[in-house]
Amino acid sequence: MDDLRAYLDRTAALAGQMPLAAIEAVIQRLIEAGERDQAIFVMGNGGSAATASHFANDLSKGDVGGSARRLRVLALTDNVALMTAWANDTAYQRVFAEQLRNFARPGDVVIGVSASGRSANVLEAVRLGRAHGACTIGFTGQHGGDLKQLVDHCVQVPSDNVQHVEDLHLVAFHLVYSRLRDTFLTRPHDGRHSGGNGPAALAPGPTNGPG
Repeated sequence: MDDLRAYLDRTAALAGQMPLAAIEAVIQRLIEAGERDQAIFVMGNGGSAATASHFANDLSKGDVGGSARRLRVLALTDNVALMTAWANDTAYQRVFAEQLRNFARPGDVVIGVSASGRSANVLEAVRLGRAHGACTIGFTGQHGGDLKQLVDHCVQVPSDNVQHVEDLHLVAFHLVYSRLRDTFLTRPHDGRHSGGNGPAALAPGPTNGPG
C-alpha cells in the first residue's frame, strides 16, 4: 500500500504547485467569451479526450438551473462518425482542425489538452484557430512541448508523469468550472442561446451534471 499512499501524496503536492495565475487568466477569458457570445472548442486524445468531453459537459450543463447563463461549448472529441471520416479520408492529425474549420470565428476560444504538448492533431487545430483569430489555450505538462509555444495562455502541470498530469488537468478544469458556476453561469440569461446556428445548436448537449 505504500505505493498507493506515495501516489496520493505526490498528487496532493502537485496540486499545491498548480499555476493559479494561469488558471485565473483562463477563467477571465472564458467569462469574456460568454459575455461576447463567443464559442469555446475543446479537444484532446485518449484520457485527455475524456477530460475535454468532461469539461465541455460541465460548461454546457453543470449543475446550474434552466434560468442560468449559457456558454456555447463544443468538444471536438465527441462526434465519432465525423472524426473517423476525417481520419480515413485525410489523416488523423486533421480530425480536430477540419471540424474547427466549420465553426471558428475571430474571438472564439480553442482549448487543446495534451500531456506532452506534442499531439499533432491538437497542434494542427490550435494553428488553425490562431489563423482564424481565435484565442488559444493549452493544458499540458511540465515541458509544454510545441503547444506551450503556440497558445495565448498555457496551464502547465509541474510534472512529466502522464497520470499526474491528467489528474491535475481535471482538477484545473474543475477550478475553472467552479468559478464560472459561482459567478457568470448563475446570472439570469437573456435568451440569446435558445436557438441559432452556432456549435451549441448543431451538437446535442450533455444532460448530466458533474459526476
